[in-house]
Amino acid sequence: MSLDEAIAQMQARITAVSAGAQMKVVKMSEEEARLTVLAPAGDMNTIKDATFMPAMNLLNEEGLDVQVQVYDKDAPPLSA
Repeated sequence: MSLDEAIAQMQARITAVSAGAQMKVVKMSEEEARLTVLAPAGDMNTIKDATFMPAMNLLNEEGLDVQVQVYDKDAPPLSA
């Protein structure tokens, strides 16, 4: 499986459990990517639950490190 396929698979899982989620993808290398997810607070744990084992399986079985970081889209920004 390619990194792009793994990213698409993870994005599909996130969209399936949280239609309101917004995602940003950053590829760090040919084997590593980070998905930053902004979602309603009520969907955060559902997204984490839906992506944890698939992310572990991608790492262990495919050698692909697809990290999913979930944030509350309605939280106020941190002040400096």
